[in-house]
Amino acid sequence: MTPASVDELVAELERVRAENRQLQQALASHAVIDQAIGALTVLAQIAPRDGFTVLREVSQHTNTKLTQVAEEVLKHGQGAALPDVLLGQLQAALARHAADPRPGL
Repeated sequence: MTPASVDELVAELERVRAENRQLQQALASHAVIDQAIGALTVLAQIAPRDGFTVLREVSQHTNTKLTQVAEEVLKHGQGAALPDVLLGQLQAALARHAADPRPGL
């Protein structure tokens, strides 16, 4: 086995660090999305799988990152107003996926 050069080791270290940063970001995003799904499940009385679908649809229809939509839903759950474009799309998505969407969302 040929020993790696210092340059190769440095390049590998940078690659591993970049991968680590990406994984940490993904883990944090996943947690926010899971929390928003939980909020929708409780507030809109929908199944968790429908909660993810609702978030995804709002994200796609508003051209907003899924994590940002999830963050806004969580803020809304704590009393903040949703931006109008998100509110309209959220209500529409809930109407498609919930038997009885609550008017508060």
